[in-house]
Amino acid sequence: MAPPMRVEVVSPEGLIWEGEAINVVVRSTSGELGILYDHWPIMAPLVPGAVEIQTPDGEREVIAVEGGFISVFQNRVQVLSDSAMMASKISVEQARTALAALRDSYDAGTATESEQRRYNQLVAQVKAGERYAALHA
Repeated sequence: MAPPMRVEVVSPEGLIWEGEAINVVVRSTSGELGILYDHWPIMAPLVPGAVEIQTPDGEREVIAVEGGFISVFQNRVQVLSDSAMMASKISVEQARTALAALRDSYDAGTATESEQRRYNQLVAQVKAGERYAALHA
């Protein structure tokens, strides 16, 4: 097994998760990225969704990110996002309900900037919550 990488997920609220990982999966604007030990240096923008982290002991952590960036350099992975939340703390049903309430104005292009941001947060929460549920079923 390859040695672990150091991973940090950070938002303006502070450090959301940090630890060692053998695999990190994120969705960038170019598609899904899987990061393993000795990955080439990269910086990429992220889309709202789930960050999945596999720890050396086989546990899988899932974190909702509104978007942001991933930076990989010398086996250190940093995910920086305006909003991040551990999927284990997400109520998928509540997120779906709130998302449905915003969908019409978002789709019509009449949502305010704060409503657009909230919409993206909720999309990320639903995706991360569903991934977490699938992994821990």
